[in-house]
Amino acid sequence: MDNAITNILLVGVGGQGILLASEILSEAFMLAGFDVKKSEIHGMSQRGGSVVSHVRFGKEVFSPVVPEGQGDILFGFELLETYRYLSLLKPGATVVANDYKIAPPSVLLGQAVYPQALPEKIKAKFPDFLLVDGQGLALQAGDVRAANTVMLGAVSKRLQIAEEVWQKALEKMVPKRALEINLKAFAMGREL
Repeated sequence: MDNAITNILLVGVGGQGILLASEILSEAFMLAGFDVKKSEIHGMSQRGGSVVSHVRFGKEVFSPVVPEGQGDILFGFELLETYRYLSLLKPGATVVANDYKIAPPSVLLGQAVYPQALPEKIKAKFPDFLLVDGQGLALQAGDVRAANTVMLGAVSKRLQIAEEVWQKALEKMVPKRALEINLKAFAMGREL
């Protein structure tokens, strides 16, 4: 267990703050003394395309990419994207998903239908599942754009890192003008 690596996947749609969330995660792990590797794949992310970020941490990490079937935590910002990447998880993994839907182009063009009952389908495969009202809580915190930080707070409770370390990472990575709202959003996510 000494050389264990924890594999975290962040998935969603461009513009949801996934890359900032992965930066904050990586910073928190580094502050906690871990070796961290991170990789991102953005498919037309500025146009609402799929975004996937891999974050791996442990005593010593060599590759930034989570091997298929080895993910410990899937941190989903959009429901369909969360469901789409379940195959990257190992059995018994944790899924924390934002209760938010963004219709892909095929649905918008009438070529497909957005799948129904995704939370139930996810929970059937991964019982350690938390569905989060990221937008609603972010709005309560003061800005809907802080939904990524609400999600980060929810995920942080599943990682053995002190709250002060998370706070330092947020202070370092979030712009000063948005820090107060993001700290509040993070705290709301942790309370879930």
